[in-house]
Amino acid sequence: MPLSRLRGDLIRYRDAALADDLVAAVIVSVLLVPQSVAYALLAGLPPEAGVYASLLPMLAYAVLGSSNVNSIGPAAVLALMTAQAIAPAVAHDVPATDAALVLAIESGVMLALAALLKFDALASLLSVPVLQGFSVGASLSILLSQLPVLFGARAAGFNLVEVFGSWWRGGHGIHLATAAFGVGALVLLGTARRHATGWLGRWMPARTAHLASRAAPLAVIVLATVVAWAVSASSAGVRLVGDLPPLHPQLTWPDVAWSVWQQLLPGAALIALVTFVSSLAVAENLGLQRGKRVSARRELMGLAGSNLAAGFGGGMPVGGSFSRTAVNAEAGARTRWAGVFAALFTGIGMLLFAAPLALLPKAVLAATIVMSVLAAGEWRGFAEAWRYSHGEAAMMAAVAAITVLKDAQWALAFGVALSIALLLQRTARPHAVVVARMPGTEHYRNVLRYATEATPGLLGIRIDESLLYINARQLPDVVVGCLDGAPGTTRVLLQMSPVNHIDFSGVEALRSLQDLLARRRVRLDLSEVKGPVLDALVASDWLRWFRGSLYLSHHQGVAAEAAVTPPSHPSRRPPAP
Repeated sequence: MPLSRLRGDLIRYRDAALADDLVAAVIVSVLLVPQSVAYALLAGLPPEAGVYASLLPMLAYAVLGSSNVNSIGPAAVLALMTAQAIAPAVAHDVPATDAALVLAIESGVMLALAALLKFDALASLLSVPVLQGFSVGASLSILLSQLPVLFGARAAGFNLVEVFGSWWRGGHGIHLATAAFGVGALVLLGTARRHATGWLGRWMPARTAHLASRAAPLAVIVLATVVAWAVSASSAGVRLVGDLPPLHPQLTWPDVAWSVWQQLLPGAALIALVTFVSSLAVAENLGLQRGKRVSARRELMGLAGSNLAAGFGGGMPVGGSFSRTAVNAEAGARTRWAGVFAALFTGIGMLLFAAPLALLPKAVLAATIVMSVLAAGEWRGFAEAWRYSHGEAAMMAAVAAITVLKDAQWALAFGVALSIALLLQRTARPHAVVVARMPGTEHYRNVLRYATEATPGLLGIRIDESLLYINARQLPDVVVGCLDGAPGTTRVLLQMSPVNHIDFSGVEALRSLQDLLARRRVRLDLSEVKGPVLDALVASDWLRWFRGSLYLSHHQGVAAEAAVTPPSHPSRRPPAP
């Protein structure tokens, strides 16, 4: 790029977006400094792992990603999944930091392969009910895991059985001094979430007050740190974050056996899937609001680069954070440079606040996590799903329950398997309806839903599915079922407009249907066959065996003479649209 052009681009960026990006970066870094430490502790990792996961990954995403506002870094759900995935390895004396690096690298490699092979459709493996059920279940699991920290109890775990089982075995202990810090911070955070914007709005513009209220968690952390120092909380048995090591980002490689890489691979696959689906959903939603297009493949590349950067840079698996991304958008971020600046400010913040953070009670960080997941949980999704479909609501509840009672890997595997099973159930039998003409028009509709007029001797059937190996063998049975309710039929006209694809199994099903109808002395014709479907039929040399006619429109087919004998020149049939 010529130097003059680069200089011009920088000048235009400075004039158009620099100020907005800097403001957004400051606000996001205010959230990210405590969150990076909190989510590392949630994952069972040292605090610096969260800090390193907040630096290089944002730079990698700025280069490779597509969303201007997606804020990449540690996230609560990913921290929970990381803790659960590395637990078996840690139980066999594998260092937690190395196991987390393996997860990040494997997730990054899988996302990179998906981008290379253009597997954007991987996002469809997690349906909305599965994703929302998992989100609720993960939120509840995080709440459970933070309760002992919040109350100073000697308990641990990431599901209902583990947490309350260890709490019971530990003698129901609650440390009052720790609980005072934890519950007090929770009350302050909840009050700030409800009222901070209104209070600040008395002294500043509404938008500024709204953005300033986002700094409430940092204000609570500062207050708790001061109080903990003033009352010597550690001498009262309150567990503190402790000294943070000096910030020395450097490239690293996990020193573990090959068997550990194999052991962590399933967990890394699910982390990669959740990272892509959740990050893409957030980026696309905010992109639509701002009129910006988000590329799914570029998101795969950006997330792959971010996780590889986290793995080689001493971090943990990362993804797009809904809360930070929303704040980034609200703060007015214009370009991905906002993420670069946020990484820079986060690093500076950790250098400045490392010493004070050492005095912070862990219960206060637990309170920030609890408040964050309470705000992000898809709690209303159950009621909405129940109104729409009891079955999908039950699937949401099952995924949430497995997440709470077992772990994220089992829940997601169950959700994906159940989603595929339900899809196969719904598509295994092609949906077909009998159609007839609306009086006085050339439109044909379902005879069970509209007042239509029948054509003697003709049965019009609309096929509402693509004809693929999943459902094709059921086609003759479906058509014969319709035919049994229409005695005196001499001709069946299949309206094929909803059929977008047909494979070899579908072609053979059409052939079987024609032979079956011929034995009943019924002729088979087709109407409104789409171009790609006709191309597939031509490739299968269908003119060699097809004895009916093909019509541009269903109305033309109905109006045509219902001849029983095949046309003498089948190659001269009207072409499909």
